[in-house]
Amino acid sequence: MASQPARSGSSVRFEADEKPAYPVAIGLALQYCVLTVGPIVLTVAIVVRTAAGSELFLSWAACAALMVSGITTMVQARRVGRLGAGYILLMGTSGAFIAVAVAALAEGGPGMLATLVATSAIFQFLLASRLSLLRRVITPTVAGTVIMLIAVTVMPLVLDLVEQVPEGAAAAAGPVTALVTLGVTMVIVLRAAGVMRIWGPVIGIVAGCIVAGPFGLFSWDQVAAAPWIGLPVAGWPGFDFSFGPVFWALLPAFIFVTLVGAIETIGDSVAVQRVSWRDDRATDFRAVQGAVAADGLGNFLSGLLATVPNTTYSSSVSIVEITGVAARRVGVCIGVGFCALALLPKIVALILSIPDAVIGAYAVVLIAILFVLGMRIVVGDGMDYRKAAIVGVSFWVGSGFQGGGLFTDQMSPFFAEMMGNGMTSGGLTALILSGFMELTASRRKRLVTTLSVDALSEIRTFLESFGARAGWSREATERIHLASEEALVSLMGDEADESGPTRRLRLSVRSVRGAAELEFLAVAGAEGNLEDRMAIVGEQSLEIAAEHDLSLRLLRHLAASVRHQKYHDTDILTVRVDLPVAA
Repeated sequence: MASQPARSGSSVRFEADEKPAYPVAIGLALQYCVLTVGPIVLTVAIVVRTAAGSELFLSWAACAALMVSGITTMVQARRVGRLGAGYILLMGTSGAFIAVAVAALAEGGPGMLATLVATSAIFQFLLASRLSLLRRVITPTVAGTVIMLIAVTVMPLVLDLVEQVPEGAAAAAGPVTALVTLGVTMVIVLRAAGVMRIWGPVIGIVAGCIVAGPFGLFSWDQVAAAPWIGLPVAGWPGFDFSFGPVFWALLPAFIFVTLVGAIETIGDSVAVQRVSWRDDRATDFRAVQGAVAADGLGNFLSGLLATVPNTTYSSSVSIVEITGVAARRVGVCIGVGFCALALLPKIVALILSIPDAVIGAYAVVLIAILFVLGMRIVVGDGMDYRKAAIVGVSFWVGSGFQGGGLFTDQMSPFFAEMMGNGMTSGGLTALILSGFMELTASRRKRLVTTLSVDALSEIRTFLESFGARAGWSREATERIHLASEEALVSLMGDEADESGPTRRLRLSVRSVRGAAELEFLAVAGAEGNLEDRMAIVGEQSLEIAAEHDLSLRLLRHLAASVRHQKYHDTDILTVRVDLPVAA
C-alpha cells in the first residue's frame, strides 16, 4: 500500500509548522549560512574568472547571488502564493550552469548572460505550472537517481578540498584537520541528543578550526582588506537585447540545464518533506510545484541582476536530517542572513577564511546522508526489475561520465564539459529510459465523465468493455469496479453531500503485469491527501469510522497500492488492483 506508517524513532525536534525560539532559529540559521555562503560565492568566482571577467563584475555578481539566494530561500520557507515549497530549502548558485554561464560570458559578455538566464527562467515557470503533465517521466525514480548522482558529482570536489592547504603548510595539515572535523561531527551525529545535536555542525567546524590554527591554514589578509559595508552597484552590466547568433546558439543549452536543475529541485523538495515531519506523509506535489516555481523566480532574479542562476541546495535536506529542525522560521532567518551577508563583505571574507579541509570534511557527512536519502526515495516508490535497471544504468552512466571514462574524448568541448557532469548525464539517461518505458507501455483506455455518483453506471460499462477485450474474468472485473467505486467516493470527499459545480473526471485504465491500473484525474479539490487519510483510518477502530473513511477502508482492502498526487490544478489518484490468480 502506498500510504506510509509512522516513522519509528523519528528524531524531528521541530516540524515544518512549529516555531522554535528566536535564539535557536537564529543560531541554526547562522550555521546554515556558514556552510553555504562559500559554495554560493565560489561558484560565481569560478564562472567569472574562467571567462576572464572583470573583478568589478565579480564583486557585483557575488553580492547579487547572495541577495537572490536570500530572497528565494525566504520564499521557499514561507510560500508566497504558489511560489515556494513551505520547507527549508536553501537556494544558491548552481554548479550545473558553470559550463553554459562561462560560454555566455566568454562569447557575449555579462549582458548576454543576464538575458539568457532571465529568458530560460520563463521555461521553468511553465514547467512548474504544468508539472502534472510530466508526472510519468519525472518520477520518484528519476528524482531519487538524480539526488544519488549529486553525491557522485560533488564528492570528488569535496575530497579535493580536504587536500588543499596553503603553500608551505605541513603535509599532514589537511588530513589531520579533516579527520578531527569529521570525527567530532560524527560523534555528535551518532550519539548526541537535544541541544547538543542542533549545534553539532558548528561544534565540528570549530573543533576543526582550532586544530587548523597551529598548521597556519588561516589567512586573515582577505578579511582585513574587505570593507564592512558595501554593494558594488557599478558592476551591473544591464542586458543584451541584440538576440544575435550567440543568444540562439546558447538558449537551448540554457533550457536543458534549467530542466536538469528543475529535476534536482523536484528531488530536493520530495526529500525535504520526508525529513520534516515526525510521521511519514504522502508527498505534497503542490509543495513540489512551489519549489520549482521559486527556483524559476531565483533564476529570473539572477537574470535581472546578471549573476549565475539559482537552484536548491541538496545539503539543506541533509542538515535538516542531522539537526532535526525543519521549522519554516529557521528558513526565513537563513534568507535574512544571506541578504545581510550580501551587504557585509567583511563577514563574507571571515566565513570564507574557514579552511577548505574543515568545510570539506563536514561536507562529506552531508553528501553521504544525501546519497542515502536518494536511495530512500527510489525504494519508497516501489522497486521492480525495470526500475532497478533504470536506476542502475543511469547511476553508472553518470558515474562514468563524471569520471571521464565515457565518450567525452569524442565530444565537442562544450558538450564534453556539460555531459561530464554526472548529474546531467545520469539524469538525462534516467529521463530517456523513463520516457521509453511510458511510450512502450500498454495503451490506456480513457473515459471522460463527471466526478459524481451519477458516473458509476457509466464507469461500470466502461470497465466491463475494457475487461472483455483484456480477457479479465468476471471476478476480476467486479473487484476492479468495486475499487473504482470506492476510489471515486473517496476522491469526491465532502462533495458527495454538497450541491455545487461538479468537477470533470478523466478515468484511464490499462493492464500491467497481472494487475489493472486505474488513474482518476480531476480538477484539484480541497480534500487532503488520500494516502495520509488512509494511514490515519488504518489506525482507527471500525466503530468510529465516518462514511468516507469506510470507503477508504474498503479501498485499502481492494487495492494493491494507492497513490494520490495533489497539484495546484489537478488531483491524480492512481489505484492498482491485482487480478485474481486462476485456480
